[in-house]
Amino acid sequence: MDKPAGLPVIAGDGSRAKCLLELVTAALRRKNPKARAALVHRIDRDTSGIVVFAKSGEAKRLLMGDWERLVTERRYLALVEGRMEGASGRLDSWLVEAGPSRVRLAEAGERGAKRALTQWKLLASARGFSLVELELETGRRHQIRVQLAGIGHPVAGDERYGARGDPLGRLGLHAASIALENPVSGTAVRVESPCPPEFLALLELPPARGRLSGRDGPPSASRPEARSAAPRARAPAADARRRTPPSKPRGPRREPPGSARKGRGT
Repeated sequence: MDKPAGLPVIAGDGSRAKCLLELVTAALRRKNPKARAALVHRIDRDTSGIVVFAKSGEAKRLLMGDWERLVTERRYLALVEGRMEGASGRLDSWLVEAGPSRVRLAEAGERGAKRALTQWKLLASARGFSLVELELETGRRHQIRVQLAGIGHPVAGDERYGARGDPLGRLGLHAASIALENPVSGTAVRVESPCPPEFLALLELPPARGRLSGRDGPPSASRPEARSAAPRARAPAADARRRTPPSKPRGPRREPPGSARKGRGT
């Protein structure tokens, strides 16, 4: 599913607010009244983009039981403060939980610290902001947000990790693509979500058509890959924290096959 910013993936304890899990379950029950969506991974409430659900508990078990092998790519787009130095690079750091909703940089060997690896590529820079594509090699909590803040380029609107402003009225982070192997059929599946138009508008760039980086590889000769745009969910107005209205739901769109690279995260 293509989640708008401001819609939680799951409801908090005691909350009666709408969440993505409920919306997906309701959609499945239009065909099967007993169906229930199974959450495979999640993204932060104020992050937009792709979230993967399984249609059954068994499918969830198969996916989560071999997640690192099955998930071959996870890419994000981030609008960050300042201009990133260089054209590309790799963030290599150690992270540790610093509370129920906060993570901090740590030293290697520190108790509870986990290594975090992220590849990045600068796509555009203007008006004091940079648009960056990031590929996760590991999947730590708040990995992208903490690593970018650690190099002096916090995600726009991320006051928790040092952002100075909120130009979008939302967190400038978007889950742009995921590639994985269907654990039942073995088919390679790739799902993409376009760059949010508000990211491009802030940089005064034209609307994006498909992926921004142009890093699609040649078709895979070993197995087919199904590529589509994720169906888009709508955030209920009373629950959404973003000040720009979410987009209308979109159905899946098939495109020509392409290859995927290794990487995973949450």
